[in-house]
Amino acid sequence: MAGRSVANATSSNSSPCIVIGDDEQGYDLDLFCIPKHYADDLEKVYIPHGLIMDRTERLAREIMKGMGGHHIVALCVLKGGYKFFADLLDYIKALNRNSDKSIPMTVDFIRLKSYCNDQSTGDIKVIGGDDLSTLTGKDIIDTGKTMKTLLSLLKQYNPKMVKVASLLVKRTPRSVGYRPDFVGFEVPDKFVVGYALDYNEYFRDLNHICVISETGKQKYKA
Repeated sequence: MAGRSVANATSSNSSPCIVIGDDEQGYDLDLFCIPKHYADDLEKVYIPHGLIMDRTERLAREIMKGMGGHHIVALCVLKGGYKFFADLLDYIKALNRNSDKSIPMTVDFIRLKSYCNDQSTGDIKVIGGDDLSTLTGKDIIDTGKTMKTLLSLLKQYNPKMVKVASLLVKRTPRSVGYRPDFVGFEVPDKFVVGYALDYNEYFRDLNHICVISETGKQKYKA
């Protein structure tokens, strides 16, 4: 796909990621199976499901290598992170089964709510999380403010280490400069939906990551 390249992450502590250029146009919707009720609400398929899965498998390998033999408490940031989290853990479990080296792992869930329509409210609500310790899995890092809030919360539990895996990181002037440890894709400052990413709770049922249209924004506006 034009505009894509593998590049080193901005932070020296981050693993390399796939960078999607600002001129990336995506794929026509008619090339994919898109639910009919969303036909007029999307502009393009931005990241196809197959590419998401392939990149997630690679991230699982990098995480297994980076965590050493430490017990992982895998913390899912709901709701948008649940698909990425589930698929990532499936790949990690497969590596555990098929490798001489395996890592003990437990899971927990937390919900961070900060968006209304396509804008961050700045008011971050934290819900859940009983055993907050090691690895966090998130769907997308936008400005980084939400993740910094979560990391501050995690420090209260004195974990041995905290590593953040995010499927997407946005290039945006609103960023506070935070960069996760494991990144799937670096994307332009577009509002994307699908693969559990939502717009006011809609579009989570899309397999692909897509760019929402203005029609879709108005149709599902809160």
